[in-house]
Amino acid sequence: MSLPLDRRAACQAAVATGASALCGARPVAGLAAPQPAAASPAASFRYCLNTATIRGQNLPLPTAIDVAADAGYEAIEPWIDEIRRFEEGGGKLSDIATRCRDRGLEVASAIGFAPWIVDDPAGRAEGLEQARRDMDAVRRIGGSRIAAPPAGAAAGAAPIPLAAIAERYAQLLEVGAAIGVVPQVEVWGFAGNLSQLADAAYVATAAGHSRACVLADVYHLYKGGSDFDGLALLAPAAMPCFHVNDYPAQPPRGEIADEHRLFPGDGVAPLDAILRTLAARGAAPCVLSLELFHREYWQQDPAAVARQGLEKMRAAVARAAARPD
Repeated sequence: MSLPLDRRAACQAAVATGASALCGARPVAGLAAPQPAAASPAASFRYCLNTATIRGQNLPLPTAIDVAADAGYEAIEPWIDEIRRFEEGGGKLSDIATRCRDRGLEVASAIGFAPWIVDDPAGRAEGLEQARRDMDAVRRIGGSRIAAPPAGAAAGAAPIPLAAIAERYAQLLEVGAAIGVVPQVEVWGFAGNLSQLADAAYVATAAGHSRACVLADVYHLYKGGSDFDGLALLAPAAMPCFHVNDYPAQPPRGEIADEHRLFPGDGVAPLDAILRTLAARGAAPCVLSLELFHREYWQQDPAAVARQGLEKMRAAVARAAARPD
C-alpha cells in the first residue's frame, strides 16, 4: 500500500522546507537549518577516495589503500566485496585497519548492498543479517559508517510507503548501534524508492533515531531530480559524507547512467553552489568522497586517476571559495 499522493507530497514538501514535524515525524538532531558560514570552504572538507573510482583496475584492497594514501587523500571508502575478497584470500581485517592507520587514512565509510528495505519479511530478515555481517567487517577495518541504499527496491521496484521505509531504517540503525557502525540512508536517483533527497531526509527524520543520517551524491541528486538547495537543510550530523562527481550535458537526465560520471569540474553540475552550501553548514568537516564509474578512467593508471581526482576536487573547492555569491 502506498502513501496517498497528497500526503506523500506534503511530507516531502515539509522536509524540503525544514518542517518535517508536520508529517508526524520525530525530529532528529542532525536535521536543522543551516548554521553560519564556515570561515573557509577549503577548511570545511576532508578528501576521500571511493574505491569505485579505480574499481576497473581490480586492485587488492591493500594496494588501493596505498594508492589513496600516496595520492594525498585523508580517507578511503572501500566496497564490501573488496573487503570480503581480501578476507577470503587469507587476509586479516585487523591488518587493513592497521594499514589505514599507518598510512594516515580514515575509513570514512564503506559501500554495501544489503536489502534491508524490501517488503518480503523473510528477505528483509536476511538483508538485516547481511547488513550485520557487513557492518561487523567495516568495524574490523576501523570504519564507523556504511552506505544503506535501497538495494532490492531500486529500478522498476514498486513504491514502498516512506513510513514503512523509516521503520525498516530504524531497525537497521539498531543493528548498527549494536556493532558500532552507522548505516547512512542513501539516495539512488534511478531507484523506485529513495530516489530523491526529500525521501531520504523524511526517512532519516521519521526513523526517530539519534544516529540517523543521509548519504547523497551529485550524480544521484541530478538523476532523481532533487533540488540541490535542499542540501542546506541537512546539518553536518545529518550528512557527514557526500559523494562527489560531475555529469555531462549529454546524454539527458533520463538516459544518463553511472558510467557517465566525470571528474569534478569536467561537467555541468553546479558544483560551486553545492560546495558552498555544504561549507556553510559549519561545524565538523564534511567528507567528500570521489565516486566515479567511468570506464575510460578504469583503463588508466590507478595512481594517476587518484591524483587527478584529488586535484580536481581541491580545484572545485577553491573555485567555490573564490566565486562570490
